[in-house]
Order: sequence, then C-alpha cells, then structure tokens
Amino acid sequence: MNKTTIYQDRRNALAKHIFSKSGGGIAIISTAPEVSRNRDSEFPYRHDSDFFYLTGFEEPGATLVMQVSNSGKSYELQSHLFCRPKDPEREIWDGIRLGPEAAPEALGIEFAHSNHTLDQKLSELLADQKAIYIRLSESAEADRRLRHWMKEVRGKARAGVNPPSELHDVEALIHEMRLFKDVHEIDTMRRAAAISARAHIRAMQACKPGMHEYQLEAELLHEFRNSGAQSVAYNSIVAGGANSCILHYRAGNTELRSGELCLIDAGCELDSYASDITRTFPVNGKFTGPQRSLYDITLAAQEAAIAVTKPGNSFMQPHEAALRVLTQGLLDEKLLKLSELGSLENAIETGAYRRFYMHRTSHWLGMDVHDVGSYREVTQTNVAEDKPWRILQSSMVITIEPGLYVRPAADVDEAFWNIGIRIEDDAVINDTGCELISRGAPVKADEIEALMKNQ
Repeated sequence: MNKTTIYQDRRNALAKHIFSKSGGGIAIISTAPEVSRNRDSEFPYRHDSDFFYLTGFEEPGATLVMQVSNSGKSYELQSHLFCRPKDPEREIWDGIRLGPEAAPEALGIEFAHSNHTLDQKLSELLADQKAIYIRLSESAEADRRLRHWMKEVRGKARAGVNPPSELHDVEALIHEMRLFKDVHEIDTMRRAAAISARAHIRAMQACKPGMHEYQLEAELLHEFRNSGAQSVAYNSIVAGGANSCILHYRAGNTELRSGELCLIDAGCELDSYASDITRTFPVNGKFTGPQRSLYDITLAAQEAAIAVTKPGNSFMQPHEAALRVLTQGLLDEKLLKLSELGSLENAIETGAYRRFYMHRTSHWLGMDVHDVGSYREVTQTNVAEDKPWRILQSSMVITIEPGLYVRPAADVDEAFWNIGIRIEDDAVINDTGCELISRGAPVKADEIEALMKNQ
C-alpha cells in the first residue's frame, strides 16, 4: 500500500464516522502555524499531527476541508486542500512549495486551492451543510474565522441557503482513530525505537566522569540525525546525580561525577512518529550497593507491569502491578517504615509511596510522545470519575516507565540520597501480550555494566 492510499483510507474512515453521527457535514482541520523564535528567525517547523495524519502534507499554511455528503445508504467524500500557492521569489528563500496545482495528484486529494481563497471558499462549502466538525476552542483566531464563515452563510438566507445547525469536536473522532496504530505506523515506530536505542547505547559508551550533561545530549542528537530521524520527539533529559530526581530536567552543564547515576530520557521522531526510552546507568560504569538495590526494584516493577500489559486488561493494571513491587521494595529497603504503615496495602492506600514515586507508569505513544486518545472508556456519563479505565486492545502503543526518586531528607538513609532511577520502554499491544520495541538498549544492570566496561 502506498502512502497516498493510507491517508485516503484515513479520510474515508473519518468521513464514515461523520456520516454515522450526523448524516454528513463539513470537517475543517488546519495544520500548525509557523512560530517566531526571535527577530527574523522561526522555530524549526513541525506540522500538526492530526492534519498530517489525514494528509501526509508537511507544509505550513494549509487547511483540509472534508465535505461529507449523504448519498442515500452511504456517504460521498470530497476533500479540499488549501495550501500556499507557488511563489518563485519566496521559494528562493524558504524552499520549494508543492502548490495547489500539483497537490491533488501528489496527495490523493480531490480538489486543491490557494490558501488565500480559504475564507471565500469556506462560506460556499458550508452552505446547506447540516454539521461542522472543527476543533473546539482551538484559538481566538480560529473562533473568529468560524464566526466569519457562519456570518457569510447566514447572509445568504434570502437566497434559500441554510447554515449548519450542529457543531461537533472533530478531535474526538480523529484521536480515537489515532489511538489504534496500523501496520505502517507500527513499522515506523519500530524503526524510531531502534534508532533511539542505539543513541542510548552511544551515550552509555561515551560517558566518562568529568563529562557534562550536554555532551551526552550531543551524542544522542548525533545518532538521531545520523540515522535519519528528523528531530527529537521531545527535549532530551540528561540528568546527572541529584538532577535525576527532577522529572522533566533538561540536559544542562552539570558535571557527571564518579559514584553518581545518570538518567537519560530521550527519543527521536522519525517520519512524524515518536519514540520514548529511559535508561539509568552509573557514570563510572559500576552501580553502588544502594543504587543497584533500587535499580533492581525498579526493573522488577517494570517486568511486573509488562506481564499484565495485554488485551483485556485495563490501562491502569500495569501501573497497579508496578506500584505493588515498588512499594514493597521501599518497605524492604526501609525507605518506608512498615512499623508506621502496618502493611503493603496501607502503604499503597495512603499514598505513602508518592514521595518516592509520583507519576503514572504509562502513557499513549504515537505521533505525539504523550499521544492522543482517551484514557477512560466512553460512557453515557460526563463525570470522568465514573468512567472505567480504558481496556487495552491490540495495536495500541503505550510506554511502561516505573521509577524511584530519593531526595535528601532527615528520615532517609544518606546512602540513598540523590538516587533517581527510571526505566522506560515502548510497548505495542498485540493479540497475546505486548512487544517491547525499544529493548535494543540494554536494561539489566549486569548488561549495562558489561557494556560500559567495554567502552
């Protein structure tokens, strides 16, 4: 299957949902705008994920309009792409544009127009449509444009033209689709994870006491780009010593010291899909006794979570499995006091573990590193707490990332101070369990030490 067909199939799937829900309508999805970094300079452009999911088009300044009509028992779909027109002068400075003339054949779109005509054409396309599917409360500018389009349609009332009477959130439909990955997406994510795993190995092998965090970040970036990845999937976390206890720490200029740990949470983006791997390793290549104890507890917690990451179980079951192992480990190492808490169950129920483990074990992964999709089942109630956690199904992709973070405190053994450990892998749910696509990077303590010994 070629890529054009993949995007056509996705548009048709969305059209089918619109037809089923409203009997037809108009869907409007714009890509991300360019963002200024400072004078005469923009941040590197990254297209909107929903827009790209439906078009495969990477240029800024574009909008997809899907016109879904009722043909009786089924629907008819006509897709319109509004994009930047060809402009020889701007293309000298900014690069070649596809242009509306070439877009239909290149992208499998029925119609393409200059984005300069968007306001005029939208008032025409919205005429006599039953429903609009759009991002709700996207921005003040998007709301202004929608009001303008609706005003233009209402202005034709004396000519017998009716405006849409229903307004729906298009993201709810697209994000449910994106939650389930197809073969093409999973293959891309496998390749992204393989690149990221090699980058983590490169960083471990390069690490020496006296280096700085930013130098290991450079090793990661080299492997990402040298392997064909277009970007990082998120800002890389390279955290030495006490910084490993800061969850979203950015790689800085802290010196990496012998006897301390380095936590790296980093992944590349390949062809618009993210990878997300965390490994924790000793700067000098050898875990201390307390470091090894907490590392083995964290790895055991991850293995417990992996064992229940399978179809039919809920999204929260891997977290609950990891939590029991982590909390028992904290009791065993006397970081939590059994004499005060009474039992493992009470330590979990009271949340006593939270000072050492304060985040959830998993999140969706896909085009975005914290990918879209509801974490709870869709029910009739609007009260989130009443909705059961999502049941895992084949072709969903999640991370599995337990951790332990021990900050200095009067009631904590000093041997454990400033030990931050997280182990994260990417898991594709399949028919029997899950496939870990990121295990190209070593995860067992002995394997990490052996790799670093041979550096």
